[in-house]
Formats: sequence, C-alpha cells, structure tokens
Amino acid sequence: MSLRRIRALTKKEFIQISRDIRSLIGALFLPLLMISLYGYALSLDVDRIPTMVFDRDESPASREFVGLVSGSRYFQIVGYITRNDEIDQALMRGDALMVLVLPERFSSRLKKGFQSPIQVILDGSDSNTATLAEGYIKTVAANFDLKIQKQRVRRAGLRLADIPVEARIRVWFNPEMKSRNFIIPGLTAIIMMAICCLMTALSVSREKETGTLEQILSTPISSAEVIAGKLLPYLAVGLVDMALVVGAGVVVFGVPFHGSYLTLFLSAFIFLIGTLSWGLFLSIVSRTQLQAGQLAVLSAILPSFLLSGFIYPIENMPLVLQGITFLVPGRYFVEILRGLFLQGIGLPLLWPQVLALLIFAMLVLRLAVRAFSKRLV
Repeated sequence: MSLRRIRALTKKEFIQISRDIRSLIGALFLPLLMISLYGYALSLDVDRIPTMVFDRDESPASREFVGLVSGSRYFQIVGYITRNDEIDQALMRGDALMVLVLPERFSSRLKKGFQSPIQVILDGSDSNTATLAEGYIKTVAANFDLKIQKQRVRRAGLRLADIPVEARIRVWFNPEMKSRNFIIPGLTAIIMMAICCLMTALSVSREKETGTLEQILSTPISSAEVIAGKLLPYLAVGLVDMALVVGAGVVVFGVPFHGSYLTLFLSAFIFLIGTLSWGLFLSIVSRTQLQAGQLAVLSAILPSFLLSGFIYPIENMPLVLQGITFLVPGRYFVEILRGLFLQGIGLPLLWPQVLALLIFAMLVLRLAVRAFSKRLV
C-alpha cells in the first residue's frame, strides 16, 4: 500500500465533502437533531396518569387514601365521579386512563379490622401504561395498608421494631429511575449506525452515477488504498458526530457518564470502522444511490433498531432472534455505551463486546476490499 496515494485520495474525499455543504451539514447536525427529537419523544416513564375518583364513602379515611394517590407523581386527579354509568363514559371518551372506586363503609370496615377492598378500573388499550399504573396503585395501597398496620401495632402496645420484615431498597446505576438515562446511550449507538452507514453507502455509488469512479479506476491505485482513502475522511466525521451526540446526551439531557472517555473513544473507533466499512461494501455492490440507501436501511439500520436491545430486551425475544442478535454490531455497542454511561465499567468487563466489534470491523473491511475491483461499472 502506498501512503502517498492514500493521502491523495483522502484529501480528495475531504475536498468533495467540504464542497457538498448540504451533505456536510446533514452529517454534522442531523445526529444532534435526531438525539434531540428521539431523546425527548422516547420515554418509558409513565407519570401523571389521568385518574378519576368515585368516592362512595366520603369519609376521612377515603379522602386520606385519595390524598395519597393525588400526592404521588404517577397520578393526576382530573375529576370526580358520582354515578356508576359515568365510569364507562370517562374511559371511552379518554378523559381518564384509570378510575378509582372507594366502596361504601370503607372507613368503618377499616376501624373494625376487616378488609376493605377498593376497585381500580384501567383502560387496557395501552397495555404497558395499564400495567405500570396497576403497579403504582398497588404500591400506594401497600403504603396505606402499612400505615394502618403501624397504627394497630401502636394501639396494641407493641413497638414498630416488632414488625418482622421491612424492605429497604437501594437502586444502583440509575438511582433516579429515569428511562432517559437508559435510552440515550442506546440511542447514541443507533444514530451513529444510521448516519455513518448511510454516509459511506452513498459515496461509491454517487461516483458511479457521476462517472468520477472511472477516473479513479484508471490510476494504479489498489482496492485497499481506495477503501482506506474513502474510509478515513468519513471516520473523522463519524468521530466528530460521536463527540457531539455524547456531549448532547451529557449536557442537554443530563445523562451521567461514569466510565472512561478513552474506552469510549477506542470502542467508538472500532465500531465506526466496521459501520463505515459495511456502508462502503453496500455502496460497492449497488449500482445506484437509491439501491445503496435501501440496502443500508434493511441490513443495518432496522436490525440495529429492533435487535440491538435498544428498546426491546433481547432476553424476551424468541430463541431464533436471540441468536441473530449476535450478528448485529449495534448490540455490542449498546452494551458498551450503557456500561460506560450508567455503570462506569471499563475494558476488564467490556472486552468481549469490544472484541466482537473488532472481529466485525476486520471481517467487513476485508469484505469491502475484496468487493472493490477495477471491473466495477
């Protein structure tokens, strides 16, 4: 390989990128736009669930229970119901996602030491929200029940320490339990996969359409030198994009970064080489930019979005799909980013994922070099 020829082709690619202002702006600012849009739009947190109350007891105890519900950040009391037929109307109109019904004699049964069941009616159209709301209201009921039990213990002349079990929960790695801290690192991997793969997927196919590829093929430059010359400029752009996206995640969204920036750079460098090389391979085997873009979406972007564990847990997938995820490089980079951002772990624990990315990058780079030849038309 000739470093002089690689340097000349790299310079030519930089000039071409700088002259295409729209593509350059898109490459640099589209990742920021994507992480801003998806970062605010994608959220697994369920807060302020619209709730209506049907208090048939209207006692101090029932009002106390309603106060616990309204005081939780997970529920928002939007109205009160006075008749049974209003429950269906509220749910069908979408005025509420949950209706809380407190029965008659709620307070008197509690005073007598009997069970006093309450009714919770949920709109199950959105099963995820309904499931979370069910868990939240059970927690509120458990806290209310614990308060009553403590009162009974005191009246019996016992100490609170006599209660046999008390759970004290401590959350590690994401103590605020914000889904944004979980989503942003994975979203970073998906954005980089999409942008970088598309950038190089359109490079060679664009030169085929404009005819400039024939001029390159008429020179004594080798396939490896062409791939290296085309890869290096986009690698530099990809690293800048990576820095911008990570910076936006930390500064704009406040996602904590507990790991090593050196480990982040190393893993991102290897990941980008593999991603850019795959884009180059798709560009080589495609005849048009449209075909290259379609192949990039089908072979890289969609698998990374669906099979990387970005949103859908891999453990919940069928066994066949779980096996396929081992072929998706985004899976390993998502695990690396989440480990660095949230857990602060380094190469001693992340080396299997880094090694997998390195193997992928070497194989795809070799595949791109072999696919490129002077017989391309």
